[in-house]
Amino acid sequence: MNFTGIIIGVSSFLCIGLFHPIVIKAEYYLGVRCWWIFLLIAVICIAGSLFTAATIPSTILGVVAFSSLWSILELFKQRERVAKGWFPKNPKRNDK
Repeated sequence: MNFTGIIIGVSSFLCIGLFHPIVIKAEYYLGVRCWWIFLLIAVICIAGSLFTAATIPSTILGVVAFSSLWSILELFKQRERVAKGWFPKNPKRNDK
């Protein structure tokens, strides 16, 4: 039996599911100015994926990298959702 596909599928599901609340919390506490953190994570994970010989860790690093890149877009979309009133705005944060 080969569990590689199952492991990668579950890992992808968990990674995508984990990044959703991270984006919401990041926008709430930091605003969109933290986009570069997601970019840095993505670059590190892409490099790690390229230099990892094993299939499963390399694939998981790739999924984390591109989930992080997608999170940059979602961070800006989250700002729009907050402006529409779909999500709460942090009253302690002053955005200009």
